Amino acid sequence: MVMAKSKLSYEESRRQRLEENKKRMEALNLPQLAQAIKTTSSPKPSPMKRTKPRTVEKQMVVVRRSSRVANLPTPVYKEVVVDRVMIPRKSYSSRHRDLSNRVYASDEARAEAMERAANLESGLGSDHPIFVKTMLPSHVSGGFWLGLQVQFCKEHLPKGDEVMTLIDEDGNEYPTIYLARKTGLSGGWKGFAVAHDLVDGDALVFQLIRRTSFKVYILRVEDGKKL
Repeated sequence: MVMAKSKLSYEESRRQRLEENKKRMEALNLPQLAQAIKTTSSPKPSPMKRTKPRTVEKQMVVVRRSSRVANLPTPVYKEVVVDRVMIPRKSYSSRHRDLSNRVYASDEARAEAMERAANLESGLGSDHPIFVKTMLPSHVSGGFWLGLQVQFCKEHLPKGDEVMTLIDEDGNEYPTIYLARKTGLSGGWKGFAVAHDLVDGDALVFQLIRRTSFKVYILRVEDGKKL
């Protein structure tokens, strides 16, 4: 009997505490706060995950064309092989230079050729600018570079690079490249030198008959010393 009363009083006391705790929580507004925290903390699905994959539709679109060509046939584009344009070059294969027979001109022979060139220069008159150039090994072999008189170039030749035409005594023309900064003839000069078998000691008279054209007279050296 005592045990039953004791158990009943315990249950009654527990129920009273629960009721008191509930009243305190309601007084502090704890149930609503707990519900709000639970709602806020619950994860929301990412907008990216909800986004449906975009589908791209391929459509044929008619390209607008000018009214001037609207009635013309549609152009067809295809690869076309075009031959490269090249400046024709003269061939000197039929005239091989025998380098084993190259000679160095003696001082006497070089001076004699220059004297004949000076006489020719005097006879040509002064209607056109003119100068005389003696050939050296570097002019007629190896690098084939012909440096011109600096003062003559400054006074009479173009200020920029140009194609200078060399015209021999037979009227044959040979295009060469004049480099203004270096005051000399580069590309094309080798062709002229080889075609006319120029050697060390030859004297050349250059007469500027046009802005980019030289008339060239060749005075051959008479003798020389074999290399």
